[in-house]
Amino acid sequence: MGRTSKDKRDIYYRKAKEEGWRARSAFKLLQIDEDFNIFKDVVRAVDLCAAPGSWSQVLSRKLLGSSVPRPEGEEPKIVSVDLQEMAPLEGVIQIKGDITKLSTVQEIIGHFEGKLADLVVCDGAPDVTGMHDMDEYVQAQLILAALNITTHVLKPGGTFIAKIFRGKDVTLLYEQLKVFFPSVTIAKPKSSRNSSIESFVLCQHYTPPQGYVPTIINPMLDYQYADSNELVGPNRVIVPFIACGDLKGFDADKPVDSMSS
Repeated sequence: MGRTSKDKRDIYYRKAKEEGWRARSAFKLLQIDEDFNIFKDVVRAVDLCAAPGSWSQVLSRKLLGSSVPRPEGEEPKIVSVDLQEMAPLEGVIQIKGDITKLSTVQEIIGHFEGKLADLVVCDGAPDVTGMHDMDEYVQAQLILAALNITTHVLKPGGTFIAKIFRGKDVTLLYEQLKVFFPSVTIAKPKSSRNSSIESFVLCQHYTPPQGYVPTIINPMLDYQYADSNELVGPNRVIVPFIACGDLKGFDADKPVDSMSS
């Protein structure tokens, strides 16, 4: 069966419909939070490549609720960015824009009244071809674009989360991320199928290199700000891998009919 048909038979697809989520991917962010408590003290958050809006929904429910600790006297603000229009969401400011444009950076910071974000998330992905090397490369370029805009809008100490496709060349991407974040972890939520090469990179404690000036013009692959850009051996950067969510719960690879029989 095709991908769409498989999605509609998936237990998390059904749960998303029952609980009012726009997509099953909402559970991936929720399960990452179960292990890493990513929303604690978050007041300003940005959702990149946000459509159809399931991660923005999670941000809205978490940050606007009373259960998440946050500094006194500050009201949460959530900004979502995508080239596609989305249906409105409570408490979410929507920007129809390109994450590679300086105008988008300026609009985000404008909504935050000059302040920077505590959290930036990105669940964006290109249309997969099935050729893993090609899909991994294109996804890595999307992450670098998301990282680039993140360096403009994320405060020091902040957190960045993005979807990755894990493959043989992904260690270079890890090294690039560790230039900006001392803590980088790969999370595989239970709701992400075991058969998928998808995982999520959790980058914490944003610490840009001394003297680094964010710029939209220069590509992130420019290593002038790094001490070295040469990998020594395939395992120079070893990133922890953590499975997230209730590992005894639903199997994302099993269709609904087989789980109810």
